Amino acid sequence: MAKINTKKVPLLAQVIAAIILGILLGGVCPVWLTRVFATFNGLFSNFLGFIIPVLILGLIAPGIADLGKTAGKMLLITVILAYGFTLFSGFFTYLVAGLSFDYLLAGADFFGRGAAQAAANAKAYFSVAMPPLMDVMTALILGFLIGLGTAVTGGKNIKTFMEELRSIIYAVINKVIIPLIPLYIFGIFLDMTAAGQVASILAVFLKIIILIFFITIVMLLIQFSIAGAAARKNPFKMLKNMLPAYFTALGTQSSAATIPVTLEQTLTNGVRRDVADFVVPLCATIHLSGSTMKIVACSLAIMFVSGMPVHFGAYSGFIFMLGITMVAAPGVPGGAIMAAVGILQSMLGFDEQAIGLMIALYIAMDSFGTACNVTGDGAIAVIINKIYKGAHT
Repeated sequence: MAKINTKKVPLLAQVIAAIILGILLGGVCPVWLTRVFATFNGLFSNFLGFIIPVLILGLIAPGIADLGKTAGKMLLITVILAYGFTLFSGFFTYLVAGLSFDYLLAGADFFGRGAAQAAANAKAYFSVAMPPLMDVMTALILGFLIGLGTAVTGGKNIKTFMEELRSIIYAVINKVIIPLIPLYIFGIFLDMTAAGQVASILAVFLKIIILIFFITIVMLLIQFSIAGAAARKNPFKMLKNMLPAYFTALGTQSSAATIPVTLEQTLTNGVRRDVADFVVPLCATIHLSGSTMKIVACSLAIMFVSGMPVHFGAYSGFIFMLGITMVAAPGVPGGAIMAAVGILQSMLGFDEQAIGLMIALYIAMDSFGTACNVTGDGAIAVIINKIYKGAHT
């Protein structure tokens, strides 16, 4: 996997600064300057629409092919457990959000009040169409076909090509998309402040952050209760043992960077070294309970306050696809939300403004999601260790 460059200024700090500046300048910024940023945001949004299918194809195909190297029963069971935990997180968050949003977000309105003024302020000077090479679903299916086909046939040429494409995608994310995201979010909050919408948005942000912190605690308790029941161990003691990994992930905001700590703490829960060495690095890629939780909660909040219809059947399909799509971007800063942009647009109908808010909300809570992911990896390792008592990979 390509090495991801770390920024001197963390992305979270850049996003927070962009939000603050957008709010401070939104009330005094002349209309012409607001339109300049609206023009940039329109171009950046079109570029995202173009690159997302390529991103999904370029990351999913080699990722699936890499999993094929370690094919076996332990791999299959670990993948099923990780995906099951991820799906449970998505549907559990959907349930909690559905029960709480009527109370938490009553009266909130992102896009109603001041909408006419917002449209005037946000009128771009010009736009450049960037039609994607394929739609998101085509990219997903093609990525799986190529990845699985490469894993089965061992095709070296296509694998080399896909690995080089993945390196290009990482470079685009690191050198283009991530550096421009703060500017993109600044433009969104600049326009919203000018339209008088920002107070409502910040109130919703705070409530969602508190709700997600609560869901994180409950989710980890459930995961370790399942692991404790399977291994006949005290779930609270095992969760306590994993706290160093949790707090390390809060600081690093990276599942990959936390792997050494996650490994050591998993061993303290009685997991054999060979099982931990296999499960923990794999789950750092495929177990995304925390990331799913954040995206589901944030997307539902935006849909709720903007009056978008939420149908369980359609949203269930989104959760199933989300658990698969986010495997495309492990280790990439903000990679999960960038990989999810395509299905947010195609399956939920999110527009440019909604996508910008999703990115801002997601990055603001990135540490919580990553910490939930890596801590849950320890629960999966305990279950796998119980299933393969004395077996070896």
